[in-house]
Amino acid sequence: MHTKCKKGSEQCYGLKEMTLLFEIGQRLITSKELKNDLSPILKMLVEYLDAERSFLTIYNRNNSHIGIEAAYGLSHQQQSRGKYRLGEGVIGKVVELGQPIVIQEISKSNLFLNKTRSEVRKAGRELTFICVPIMVLNKTSGALSVVRPFNPHITYEEDIHLLSIIGSLIAKTVETRQVKLEELEELKQKNKELQSEIDRGNFSSNMVGNSTKMQDVFSLVEMVAKTNSTVMIRGESGIGKELVAEAIHNRSERANKKMVKVNCSALPDSLIESELFGHEKGAFTGADQRRVGRFELADGGTIFLDEIGDLPLQTQVKLLRILQEREFERLGGSETIKVDVRIVCATNKHLEQSIEDGLFREDFFYRINVFPIFVPALRERRNDIPLLADHFISKFNNKNRANITRITTSAINMLMVYGWPGNVRELENVIERACILSKDNVVHSYNLPPTLQTADSTATGSQDGMQGVLERLEKQLILEGLTSTKGNISKAAEILKITERKLGTRIKKYNIDAWRYKV
Repeated sequence: MHTKCKKGSEQCYGLKEMTLLFEIGQRLITSKELKNDLSPILKMLVEYLDAERSFLTIYNRNNSHIGIEAAYGLSHQQQSRGKYRLGEGVIGKVVELGQPIVIQEISKSNLFLNKTRSEVRKAGRELTFICVPIMVLNKTSGALSVVRPFNPHITYEEDIHLLSIIGSLIAKTVETRQVKLEELEELKQKNKELQSEIDRGNFSSNMVGNSTKMQDVFSLVEMVAKTNSTVMIRGESGIGKELVAEAIHNRSERANKKMVKVNCSALPDSLIESELFGHEKGAFTGADQRRVGRFELADGGTIFLDEIGDLPLQTQVKLLRILQEREFERLGGSETIKVDVRIVCATNKHLEQSIEDGLFREDFFYRINVFPIFVPALRERRNDIPLLADHFISKFNNKNRANITRITTSAINMLMVYGWPGNVRELENVIERACILSKDNVVHSYNLPPTLQTADSTATGSQDGMQGVLERLEKQLILEGLTSTKGNISKAAEILKITERKLGTRIKKYNIDAWRYKV
């Protein structure tokens, strides 16, 4: 293959190869920093093979990204563009499969993505791309690549062999650099999370969301919390209005005082005034002693009136005075009681319509609607679903001393397309159920309730019918089986409780490449 001598060609080639490997070994022994010394090594490789360029990519296991760490024959700008995901392009495939790949004519290959935007032909001549994995203890740490002129009269086994040897020589150093890159990435991520926490005002860990709409909510909470203004939290049932109220209280100057919560819809009309304002002994039948009301209990702190849209009209009238004067009398009493209390309300009702229907007082509405905060429904902030799912898994683990480690991509996909009429509360219940059903500390799509596995929830119409839905579910189960067994069809069939022959037939039917799941 390499004709570097006229006489004793094979011996000459062997000697030159040994000399190259010796020089590389010496450089690695004396190297103190891989990044500074690898480019000369790549230069030696390029000159030896009469190649155009060579570069090393390192795999970051934390985010499944692959980036160029060192190169010869590429500019800094080209190197910065060389970023790949696991399984993407030639380099992504090599890292994913742990097998070398040769693209003889890269200008004709769809697999060669040319993210560096380098030339694919040299002086009208085709170029060949050779890429081998760098392995440490049967795990891929990166890949070594070479681009050289295409020669239709040779095979590339010797090139693969040489690159594999060089890869093994630098493997330990590459692994060290890989660990450093991953540690740096983790530090960056933690710093980003901390900064995000600071930016959104150190809210309670129960308030989860990075979407723009939730950031707007956090911003409004931060602004109004420092005041004593009355707040109206609006939105559908199950979105976490109570958590917003808690955040307002905790971020206010009243945080060290009580926060009293009242569910207006849960109290009967005959008792609601007594609950809110208290009563004197003998005020009514059964009032055998004085009772302190919720407003008195909240003095100096915050009172949260949930489902305020269900308050009777008579009670609304009495609350008008408290809203304006911060004073009231207990039922059956004449003493005027003054309170210093912050009022936060919440409702899922369309109060404007209730006013038109005569069920809600207009003057009371304007008293409580000083600073409205609209909390979006879960379907309006779908990007928060993965974050919320992880949060609820962590919450389940802490509550039940469990060890659920992750949720599969297929399960997340099903969560992302579901309509969520019950909002965040429904999502929490779904995750808790799935965690209970999990048998391998992983939440799979088949652990989710049937309501999430209908044609509507999978973003497909009913045109495919039941057969189409069943086929999609069957394919998903097969993919998860292959993933959990790393592409072992026999073990996957055992997990799925079908014969290996039947599984093979279905793999062929759904055009599944089992090889890509081997790690």
